[in-house]
Amino acid sequence: MTTKQMGGGQIGRSVPRLEARDKVTGRAEYTHLMRLPGMLHGKVFRSTVPHGRIKSIDTSAAKKMPGVFRVITAEDVLKVIPNPYYGPAFHDQPILAIDKVRFVGEPVAVVLAADPHVAEAATQAIVAEYEEMAPVYDEVEAMTAKTYVHEELKPAGTFADLKHLKGQRDTNLALNAKLRRGDVEAAFTGAAHVFEHEFRTQKCLHVAFEPFASIADAKESSITIYSGAQGPSFVRSEIARLLDWPENRVRIKVPYLGGGYGGKLYIKLEALVTACSLIARRPVKIALTMEEQFYQITKHPATVRIKTGVDKAGRITARKCEVFWNGGAYADIGPRVTHKSGFVAAGPYDIDAIWIDSYAMYTNMTPAGALRGFGMPQLTFAYESDTDMIARALKIDPVEFRRRNVLRDGRPQATGTILKDVPLEAILEHVADRLRWNEPFDRGSGTRKRGRGLAIALKACVSPTTSVAIVNIGADGSPTLYISTVDMGQGSDTGMAQIAGEVLNVPAERVKIVARDTDVTPYDMGTLGSRSMFHMGHAVRLAAEDARSKIEALRHEVGEPEGSNTPIAGLFIKKYGMKAGNIVGTGSYRPEHVEPDHDTGLSPQITPFWMVSGAGAEIEIDTETGRLRVLKLVNAVDCGTKVNPRIVETQISGAALMQLGFTLSEKMNLDGGQVTNASLADYKITGIGDLPAVMINEAIDAYQHNAPFGAKGVGESSTLPLSPAIANAIDDAIGIRLTELPLTAEAVFRALRQRDGRPLEAA
Repeated sequence: MTTKQMGGGQIGRSVPRLEARDKVTGRAEYTHLMRLPGMLHGKVFRSTVPHGRIKSIDTSAAKKMPGVFRVITAEDVLKVIPNPYYGPAFHDQPILAIDKVRFVGEPVAVVLAADPHVAEAATQAIVAEYEEMAPVYDEVEAMTAKTYVHEELKPAGTFADLKHLKGQRDTNLALNAKLRRGDVEAAFTGAAHVFEHEFRTQKCLHVAFEPFASIADAKESSITIYSGAQGPSFVRSEIARLLDWPENRVRIKVPYLGGGYGGKLYIKLEALVTACSLIARRPVKIALTMEEQFYQITKHPATVRIKTGVDKAGRITARKCEVFWNGGAYADIGPRVTHKSGFVAAGPYDIDAIWIDSYAMYTNMTPAGALRGFGMPQLTFAYESDTDMIARALKIDPVEFRRRNVLRDGRPQATGTILKDVPLEAILEHVADRLRWNEPFDRGSGTRKRGRGLAIALKACVSPTTSVAIVNIGADGSPTLYISTVDMGQGSDTGMAQIAGEVLNVPAERVKIVARDTDVTPYDMGTLGSRSMFHMGHAVRLAAEDARSKIEALRHEVGEPEGSNTPIAGLFIKKYGMKAGNIVGTGSYRPEHVEPDHDTGLSPQITPFWMVSGAGAEIEIDTETGRLRVLKLVNAVDCGTKVNPRIVETQISGAALMQLGFTLSEKMNLDGGQVTNASLADYKITGIGDLPAVMINEAIDAYQHNAPFGAKGVGESSTLPLSPAIANAIDDAIGIRLTELPLTAEAVFRALRQRDGRPLEAA
């Protein structure tokens, strides 16, 4: 349903964040700071080898330490949860390691104590012996390695395209997602030019400033879990499955989150605290340190191979992509990343012949899962670097080359889905205009060289998913909104209040948002993939419209004349003789979706909407040191209607600065499976000194016709094209193409020395 008409004046207002005062005054509640009466603290003893069978776990010394309540191993867990394996795609991850460990840092035992320092000290007294096995770390090598991370594949049953994998053995391949369109080999044969390139991206961390934390309070017939979770509805269903309980015996309460970025999706610590609380018969809290986050969940490293055919007119006629995703020791949501991002690997271009293979691989590294962009930043780095390389090889201006090939509305994307409301060309022109692409450019002098580059990107929203909302109008006319969308800093509570206020014709500030609580707030698939504004926005709109229609029915019931503007409180008094009663509106939304064909990956309706973005960068490089400075950064996105323009702007800039860190500095370094820079002293995120001198963050004027009030998500969009824009600018500045992230000063310097015939020895 199109909802272009706006009546409440709330859409387009830069309403201050509803929770801002609680946060800046320190009153906001976070799981990491919560305490329950009688609560025990759990500290985790972790594996020190990347792959090995557990020979023994000696906990005797730890148990004797004063203040230790209990030490828990998998043997104890099995007594309360007989099948303790979990995961959204595969039931492959044990609550505590059973029989063998699969990565350095895997939880092997937990110490419980009233004092967290006592529990921490006791973990140092535990001794484990392992029969070490050969590990595999590289995603490409994992395809042919004879080391198998898992003996057998165990699909969770949630996703239809994984069910056929049940019982498969002797493989590290968790999923091969295919897309086939047109005759690729014939197109390559007829192409005037054929290019082949390979790109690699690194292992990174989410670095939410509130580390993972969960508390479980298990009773005889119910359990309440307090957790920093992005998807409380999924956590409830998965805990209920593990315990073989009905969902109404499991309650998930989510206070504020200090950042999530995809890392706090699905089950993380919740299963472990559940088992600990059941065993201890007391509330148990596990809160990770910043260092421990490096052993919880990460971003997928990826290797991307692209082969492209181009005709004499500079039109791309064929593209073949192989994408290898390094999923680490446990699948988490990696198969969805592999599939949902894989089908966009050919880029935002109009290509008739496409062949894509996207592989989810197990390795002996920290598990990888959802991270802002859901795999697309890795792919965009590859295909937009590739696009520039082809344009330069053919001596075609990079903007002009994109103009000739960009997808336009009415044309099919690689999956066969016809594009609607996808302003790729407008984004391209907007970025080029902000970079003054056709004007003279200062290229520096001496050892300081300057360059500029740009990139565009296209991302599908994960589908199909469902959201449900409830609006409760009190007897005084005040609206309360019940939703399970988690506000983790993106401002979703404020945006949803604006949508409800628009329909009900009340200021957004008067709408109360109830904290996420699965006993109270209705189902939502999860806060992920920039889906909330579209999906939950529709549900909120429908719930508010339902409430509004019931208000009008009440107005008619109590004899109010047509066009009456008697306040709602007056209507209740007329009906009940006092200020009493409620009006409850409900809304449920699930978009249309057609499952892709199993053999070809084609679908006429693969996604309800597309995210479109572009980035442009002007950079300066010191050729004596390789140091790179971003002088100007342009970020342009399409989010349809800007429900809250100020929040949109901060979402664009926040996502871009996060990706800037992934582009220039962030990388988890491993030695024998051990992370060697597991601290913020050594793992370098973007700091204030790294900010570009000029940063332009803009959402173009656009409208998404199937969206609530024309609005769609924006949280991920500017992460997508930033890395290739900077890589393209480096090439423009010094004529060097870096094909692996991060684009560090050392990488630039080594490439310069290599080009000049003075290569440095490998580090």
